[in-house]
Amino acid sequence: MAPSRTIASRAASIAGRIAAAFAALSLTLQPAAAQSVLRDAETEALFRDLSAPLIKAAGLEPRNVDIVLLNDGSINAFVAGGQAVYVHSGLIGAADHVSEVQGVIAHELGHITGGHIIRNDEGARPATGITILSLLLGAAAAAAGAGDAAMGVFMAGQQAALGKYLAFSRAQESSADAAGAQFLSKAGISGRGSIDFFKKLQNQEFRYGFTRNADSEFYSSHPMTADRLTTLQDTYERDPAWNKPEDPALQARFLRVKAKLYGYLAEPQATLNAYPEYLNDVPAHYARAYAYHKEAFMDKALAETQAILKQQPNDPYALELEGQILLESGHPADALEPLRRATALTNNEPLIATTFGHALLATENKANFDEAEKILRTSIARDRENPFAWYQLGVVYEAKGDTARARLASAEQQLMYLELPEAMRNAEAAEAALPKGSADWLRAQDIAYSARAMIERQGKKK
Repeated sequence: MAPSRTIASRAASIAGRIAAAFAALSLTLQPAAAQSVLRDAETEALFRDLSAPLIKAAGLEPRNVDIVLLNDGSINAFVAGGQAVYVHSGLIGAADHVSEVQGVIAHELGHITGGHIIRNDEGARPATGITILSLLLGAAAAAAGAGDAAMGVFMAGQQAALGKYLAFSRAQESSADAAGAQFLSKAGISGRGSIDFFKKLQNQEFRYGFTRNADSEFYSSHPMTADRLTTLQDTYERDPAWNKPEDPALQARFLRVKAKLYGYLAEPQATLNAYPEYLNDVPAHYARAYAYHKEAFMDKALAETQAILKQQPNDPYALELEGQILLESGHPADALEPLRRATALTNNEPLIATTFGHALLATENKANFDEAEKILRTSIARDRENPFAWYQLGVVYEAKGDTARARLASAEQQLMYLELPEAMRNAEAAEAALPKGSADWLRAQDIAYSARAMIERQGKKK
């Protein structure tokens, strides 16, 4: 995986993809009030494949819809305008089956196609600072996921503020439920996973003892889990796909990603408790590799990746992890072979290629710099919204004495992080030194203009 970004920066930045590395790179968290994005090649491939049939069923183009993973332990998912579904890491941890995640995404796609967008005139201003929560999950999940803080919100009598901020009516929620069921049906995916997930949320509701309150705007505008469960179960049981088994290959991939995420985010001892040594499947090896790597036990971490590769010799993501462990453990030259193979096996997947480029540079061998430049330029051509790739490319340019392009690469990175004055200064310096009329010169102009315009807008708001 690679660095992070906030939801706000995604909306404001023309790039909006601050990568977040699972193992090779240290996770860079944004300010405490923000949510950081986690990026990983294997996870994003899974999200694309599990959501593609649903997106098509919704009449949307898969390449235009993003499924974005947020580093947030609450059980949650939401849309916030545009064609992006935000999924919390806590939701992946709570789900046992890929079909549960598909049920969540189908529902959120229902909000997208229904045009259910939160607008300021419907309550965002009065409730500034309240976290946007998925309406799939309702009040029970909000409190369960946010713990004492969410309970405090309820106890403080802020239900009305939550309701105004979320601004989804009962009719919109029911509409998204119905649309989600329709998308699952068209995609030939059973609604069992959706029902199973709702039952988990219902258990959370019972656990926290929530009841309806006619005076609460939040409760009155959001159907509770039990009501929706009854309606949806009836709909799904009549669907021809109800008894269709889930895709075993997709489920196996989901379990890998779930274990990877757990190993990356949890404390090492918690990971080793959840995935003890006697478990020898791929997810267990994955999770333990992260736990040992975080504890700086390189040999043990590599033994876990080798166990995966013994079962699946051409597993690109196990090779990627092995390379990342070696790179982070101070052995960049040894990391080149597994990362080169992983890059080739995934046809230069941008996030993996960026890590490979990083390893080439980390060798400090100038003979590797031309290959690093080629790899990083290829990565950026396929994913321009990766600030770490731009940073590494800037390092290459600086090492080669191409200061103008090094500053342009810095400007690209800084714009994504919304470091606007720095982005403007570097872009203007690059523009002054680059050949007039060239593609890089025009790009430097664009960045300088964009950064300047955003700075001016910020000034007017103060």
